[in-house]
Amino acid sequence: MSSELFGKKFVRDKSFMRLALAGALLLTASLKLIAQNPAPAADSPKKANARPVAPKPPQADPFEGAAIEKLSQCVSLQTEQGQIVIQMLPDKAPETVRSFLNLVATGGLDTTVFSRVIKGFVIQGGNLSTSEKWSAELAARMARTIKDEPNDVNHVRGIVSMARSDEPNSASTHFFILVGPGPHLDGKFSAFGRVTRGIEVADAINRGETNGDTPLVPVRIKLATVSACDKQ
Repeated sequence: MSSELFGKKFVRDKSFMRLALAGALLLTASLKLIAQNPAPAADSPKKANARPVAPKPPQADPFEGAAIEKLSQCVSLQTEQGQIVIQMLPDKAPETVRSFLNLVATGGLDTTVFSRVIKGFVIQGGNLSTSEKWSAELAARMARTIKDEPNDVNHVRGIVSMARSDEPNSASTHFFILVGPGPHLDGKFSAFGRVTRGIEVADAINRGETNGDTPLVPVRIKLATVSACDKQ
């Protein structure tokens, strides 16, 4: 009996082995098929000769090429002491006005300070290196120079003019607002704007404590914007 039982068990084991062998052969064939036909990768294949993406060309400044009548704008300087509104004078210094409007419209003056004060005379801004957003772009803009545009505007209280070194045509982004007269500047510096509102704010900045002509606590321009002038 035991041998009979053993014989039946052997037959059953042999059948099982045949089934197992068939399954193994089927699995091997499936694996070979998968290896020959791999599934596509999730990422799109890159072309071997793909060209690098070209950098975007720099955008033109907002007032580049604008006609003189389009330059007849007003600039608002929102300072920590209050608002100063400056009317542009493009008929007197068109390229200086264009440069200043582009500087303001692109955010170049935002967070800069009035870095120079001469008591009873001027407050000076436009030093882009004082910006909280100092960058290579601002450095490049400050490196640009503007041709002098001296004109018949007298440097009296409220006039805005470009600062420069003793070298001609060396103005860049520095400007000054007169709180007192400066007749010795007439016909030599590029007057390009006039304060129409907020001259008392310029006075307050001019009264701040200084070390020489450097303010101890410089007043910051929080935001500078360009807009149409109010009709008077």
